[in-house]
Amino acid sequence: MAITEEQIIDVLRECYDPEIPINIYDLGLVRSIDIEGDRLHIAMTLTAPGCPVAGTLGPEIQMRLLGIEGVNDADVEMVWDPPWTPDDMRPEAKELLASMM
Repeated sequence: MAITEEQIIDVLRECYDPEIPINIYDLGLVRSIDIEGDRLHIAMTLTAPGCPVAGTLGPEIQMRLLGIEGVNDADVEMVWDPPWTPDDMRPEAKELLASMM
């Protein structure tokens, strides 16, 4: 069975930024999703380069991705260019954040 981007997005939506109660996908932290057979490469950023979870969030996401049936390798790369801004958020996330304030 081929791995789909939808499966990956479902898993990414289970991972949350610890400072903002919105999942990393809807928050706009995921820059790219590449699927090559049974291998995944996720490029993502954080809300700030000094984010205290910079060293732990990637391995957590990698572990979750490896739980997808058919995935044998997953690489999570932290990228900082372009830097994250609130404009990167999906509309649903912007609405949720606005309702919290």
